[in-house]
Amino acid sequence: MKVILRGDIKSVGRLGEVKSVADGFARNYLLPRKLVWEATDANMKRWEREKSRLVTEQEKQLTAAKEFAEQIEKTPITLSVNVGENGKLFGAVTSLDVVKAFAEKSVKVLKADVVMEPIREAGAYTIEVRLHHDVTAKPKIFVVSKKDKERKNDKAETEIAQEAAKA
Repeated sequence: MKVILRGDIKSVGRLGEVKSVADGFARNYLLPRKLVWEATDANMKRWEREKSRLVTEQEKQLTAAKEFAEQIEKTPITLSVNVGENGKLFGAVTSLDVVKAFAEKSVKVLKADVVMEPIREAGAYTIEVRLHHDVTAKPKIFVVSKKDKERKNDKAETEIAQEAAKA
């Protein structure tokens, strides 16, 4: 069956393309969800009228995704976890941990958008956050030991106390 795509559909095509798909896929999935129109003469004319509105909407989504990607990349995430003596983590840092860390910084990222393998060692990592089929953000993730973080906090408090004593 020939159909007109009303939006980008993964593994099928992009907005406005006329594609030939299996009849069952079109009838049972694409048409009920209003993702496509059957490619008839009347629908082709209808598509020409509606195309500019949908293209404008897609451009707005792309612009918003690019701005959000910049915001995500400017937000480094530090995760403090339990680490063994050799730098290996007890457990792993997963995409859910990353989503929670972004939420703490008031940045809403969906778990499905985060593309990463579980992190099993302390260190600095770059992950992918797919926001749009054309936009991918690559934020930095720092995985540190809870003990190291506590030591740094203790040093900072000691330095503040010393400066206060001098004044």
